[in-house]
Amino acid sequence: MENAAYIGLSRQMTLRRELDIVANNVANADTTGFKVEQLLVGTEVGQRARNDAIRPSASFVLDNGVGRDFGQGSMSETGRTLDFAISGEGAFFTVGDGAAGEAYTRDGAFTLDPEGRLTTKQGNPVLSGGAEIVLDPALGEPTVGGDGTITQDGQITGRLAVVRFDTLGVLEKGGDGLYRNTSNVQPVEAADAQIHQGSLEASNVNPLIEITNLIEISRAYESITRMIENTTDLSRRAVERLGKAA
Repeated sequence: MENAAYIGLSRQMTLRRELDIVANNVANADTTGFKVEQLLVGTEVGQRARNDAIRPSASFVLDNGVGRDFGQGSMSETGRTLDFAISGEGAFFTVGDGAAGEAYTRDGAFTLDPEGRLTTKQGNPVLSGGAEIVLDPALGEPTVGGDGTITQDGQITGRLAVVRFDTLGVLEKGGDGLYRNTSNVQPVEAADAQIHQGSLEASNVNPLIEITNLIEISRAYESITRMIENTTDLSRRAVERLGKAA
């Protein structure tokens, strides 16, 4: 197979990966707190054969991982007491993650378990300073200020804190929608972030852009397929002509 075909094949492999990512963006366009993702593409230079000093090295397309846009999503009012949205990029609610310790999320659709603990919809306890937040239903509905202070019946009963990482690249997204710290970097309190009670943050996916990306990826894949077929056909005809000349 010629270099052109190998290079085209390497690009097709990244296009298939990119298609999966864009399709996932579209599927999560209505997921609370979801952050749009894109494939990071790089170049890998292939080594020449030792006995081939004429042809230059070929540059192949390389999958460099997934990039994530942590930009602010739009907010929508729900009127629900235990719904919270964060105003501030790169800030997260902290939740318990079992034996793994802590995880982080932008999805503030919380609820109370039978013990009065504030939890996510999946049952992860919401944390503040490493401690679980426990509310007393007997004191009535909680009121949460912009700084996260929780008040019940005129009394401060806790604080809903948010944290931030200086380098967001240390966060790895899990299949459960939570982000996990994959390094020894410790988060700091996001003092400038504001909490909005009775609201949720929508995903920052732009469906129109993502649908356009799907079309462009499909067309690019088809174009490279034709190029590989043409290259293969040229090689086949060259071999046939050489055979006839011999």
